Amino acid sequence: MRLVLSIVCLSLCAAAQDFADVKIDKVAAGHAFTEGPAWSPQGYLVFSDIPNDKIFQWTPGQETIIFREDSKGANGNKFDAQGRLYTCESHSRRVTRTDKKGKVEVLAERWQGKRLNAPNDIVIRKDGQIYFTDPAFGNQEDTRELDFYGVFHISHKGEMEVVSKPKGRPNGVALSPNGRILYVGNSDERNVRAYDLDHNGAASNERVVISGIDGVPDGICVDEKGNLYVAANRIEAFSPEGKHLGSIEVHETPSNCAFGEADLESLFITARTSVYRARLQVKGSVQY
Repeated sequence: MRLVLSIVCLSLCAAAQDFADVKIDKVAAGHAFTEGPAWSPQGYLVFSDIPNDKIFQWTPGQETIIFREDSKGANGNKFDAQGRLYTCESHSRRVTRTDKKGKVEVLAERWQGKRLNAPNDIVIRKDGQIYFTDPAFGNQEDTRELDFYGVFHISHKGEMEVVSKPKGRPNGVALSPNGRILYVGNSDERNVRAYDLDHNGAASNERVVISGIDGVPDGICVDEKGNLYVAANRIEAFSPEGKHLGSIEVHETPSNCAFGEADLESLFITARTSVYRARLQVKGSVQY
């Protein structure tokens, strides 16, 4: 039987999503540190357990099963319209894509001959443009070859470029519903930056849209209205303009979030040992 917990919502404004009657249930438990929730077009959720070096799969009405052993420190995950899984492998320091037959393709592992730091989170635009963050946390700092933390772009042709070299460590990454704005959370600066994207995926007009986040911002997701949900001390909701809309309290400190299920109205939250699901009255935005 699932554990049902009330969600407490603070600082709601008139334009905010009304979370007052929303409840949250636990769909997976007993893990070490969950991350990287991603909803597949085939109707299931995957998430990483980084210390246990596995990716798990949860399908509504079924028990959680192992999706991949030896995940090479899988952190962020995302699916594209073809059902291919993109994964940031923190241990192997690379970004991979797995097709539906299980074939793994390496998309990025070096920049100008030097190994990446530890790819963290990733997002894919509908047209195949890929964006990922490359910070370094803990002992990842000891083996760095790059002299910067990076936000990277991989074009649909496989060409790679640096979007940004922030002073603080970039973490969560998301796209606006129309795919024209890239959002990047910064764990050290406790803010979220935005970048305008053109039709080729090139980024410009860097600016801070959310600042002073309570806690260390981690993963980000976006709903169909363009509102942002940032995992920090709790899930914090913001308008596209950066106005705080409310807070979702979770039983454990969240690391990431993603919308899913058939109607895209479930917000899945990875939080330390567990994965939670909140049914919201708004659909999530997905790029497929």
